[in-house]
Amino acid sequence: MGKYVIGLDNGGTSTKAAIFDLKGKEIASAGKQTKVITPKSGYTERDMEELWLANCDCVKRAIEKAGTNGADILGIAVCGHGKGLYPWGKDGRPAYNGIISTDSRAWKYPKRWHDNGVYDELHGQLCQELMACQQVSLLAWFKEHHRDVYDNMEYVFSVKDYIRFRLTGEAYSEATDISGSGLMDVKHARFDRTILEKLGIGEVYDKLAPVRYSYDLCGTVTKTAAELTGLLEGTPVAGGMFDIDACAVAVNVMSPDELCTIAGTWSINEYISKTPVLDGSVAMNSLFAVPGYYLVEECSATSSGNLEWFLENCMEGEEIPDGKTIYDVVNEKVSSIKPEESDVYFLPFLYGSNAHPLGKGAFVGLTTYHDKAHMLRAVYEGVAYSHRTHIERLLSSRKPPEAIRMAGGAVNSKVWVQMFADALGLPIETVEAKELGALGCGMAAAIAAGVYKDYKDAADHMVHISDRIYPDRDKTFVYQKKYEKYREVVRALDTVWGQFEV
Repeated sequence: MGKYVIGLDNGGTSTKAAIFDLKGKEIASAGKQTKVITPKSGYTERDMEELWLANCDCVKRAIEKAGTNGADILGIAVCGHGKGLYPWGKDGRPAYNGIISTDSRAWKYPKRWHDNGVYDELHGQLCQELMACQQVSLLAWFKEHHRDVYDNMEYVFSVKDYIRFRLTGEAYSEATDISGSGLMDVKHARFDRTILEKLGIGEVYDKLAPVRYSYDLCGTVTKTAAELTGLLEGTPVAGGMFDIDACAVAVNVMSPDELCTIAGTWSINEYISKTPVLDGSVAMNSLFAVPGYYLVEECSATSSGNLEWFLENCMEGEEIPDGKTIYDVVNEKVSSIKPEESDVYFLPFLYGSNAHPLGKGAFVGLTTYHDKAHMLRAVYEGVAYSHRTHIERLLSSRKPPEAIRMAGGAVNSKVWVQMFADALGLPIETVEAKELGALGCGMAAAIAAGVYKDYKDAADHMVHISDRIYPDRDKTFVYQKKYEKYREVVRALDTVWGQFEV
């Protein structure tokens, strides 16, 4: 047998483990859904023990599918959704449920910090907007609403730092994740108690584990974890990274000239830079997986997760021909209508908004003439327009790229990828790998294991660009007009969302 690496990818609702050879070929994978707990509107949580066992199960099944064993695994790394909060208690147990990045319970805290001037005072150090789903806001919420939970926290983890902790028993804050939490002086890559005190959560300083980087060796698999996963005790575990960094690494974004967009639950749009962008034109700067670079990011929970909601709630009982999937049916419906033939608009704000903080999802322009095909086209277009909103902000501080690298669930639809190219007016490049987050982690594991010296070396061996899709200029003209109307609809509804405050 050969030698392999494993990448574990923890999204907002699912976990996937993928095994790769040292050329980047996926050998086997396994996935598992975890239940989302919604005790109140705006709350999205998950059971942390269930999540840990799901990770173990995925690793074990992937190894079995590959027909290999733990002795052939050189290393493992974990990535996961950013933001959110996974608190570990002083009693050696989860201190609360894990909180997912779509949670909005703490939305008042960023507003408070803006209103009282704290945000402006700290922006030069934080290098990012403050958001309801970040650890900084959630911790402020816990301090005010659940002081018992807040005081019991031993470690403040992101999802992947939590899973790595369970694998190794060693607690670390990996740089790409913690630098997007609102808890770090990103400009100087360090924790600063004074920042936390100004935010009203000075106690958190003692709950922050030491910082490590994505390719650092951060412990080895414990005996208990080995029994649950099928890995060998002592298998190296790399730091891992925020999933958007993992995807950028896996599509070989190694130069500031490049730009990538990730269409998953979140609309992630990003490039790397030697310096942070602090002029207010972009929302987020964090530390990138490649040392010496910042990840300049525009994001919101406004992407392809909206399609999954539509499928679950509006496509039940849809007839699916033999040999096809529901996604084939959706693509056929979307393709059956030309963009100029539908004036239905969808705001992809079911999980969050990149306009008003209380913005909600909406279809606008429906009549009795329209059917599911029109609505599905509107969902596809709305997601593409939301990405464009972010990309335009990014391009206000830099020149356009030659092409945009695209990752996420939407790349499985050629119809959607072509729509992105047409709506953005730029070529779109995709890569051969399906599990990009896991591949990025596999690359980190390979570096930690000493196979490759850095990410560029790993990418040269493990990343393979598969296709470039060019825009149809006639359709780009149509989408430009539709995008302008979409923006007008967003602006018009911005005047009413505040009325729904509770």
